[in-house]
Amino acid sequence: MEKSAFNMLVLVGCVGMFLLLSTQCSAEQHEVGGKQGWDESTDFDTWASGQTFKVGDTLVFKYSPMHSVAELGSEDAYKKCDVGSATNSMSDGNSVVKLTKAGTRYFACGTMGHCGQGMKVKITTVSASSSGSSSSSPSSSNATPTSTSTSGATSFAGSLVFVAVILVLSSLMNILC
Repeated sequence: MEKSAFNMLVLVGCVGMFLLLSTQCSAEQHEVGGKQGWDESTDFDTWASGQTFKVGDTLVFKYSPMHSVAELGSEDAYKKCDVGSATNSMSDGNSVVKLTKAGTRYFACGTMGHCGQGMKVKITTVSASSSGSSSSSPSSSNATPTSTSTSGATSFAGSLVFVAVILVLSSLMNILC
């Protein structure tokens, strides 16, 4: 009876860990601008319209030293390209922003004149259970709508490996005890 209770506890633990890890599978990493990245030649309107941004996803801005990323606090600041009122400024060339809640966020290049030339993007995040489309901003040029998912299959496979290891350890405990 003691072994079966232990086995049941291990099984419940494994299922719980699997469910916990599998919720992470839905998060995506969006490379802003797709393959072109955060650059003035990218059409951010086209790029963003092909994406669905969900709570838990991340935005990755990849850019050269001549650019930066300014998060703007309002639609008015976004429309006016008021990068001086940014709520957050990043300039490391590989900036990551986690989308933690549903709503709209605004980003623009902090380099003088770039926002006015269309180097800005409006991101509308939906709850993780929703499947709506994102909104975007006016811009220039064209880009390939792409999103890089780094968590789906990898996290699922990792979850299965974790469960398999726990089950093997549980079996070993039964043999040894």
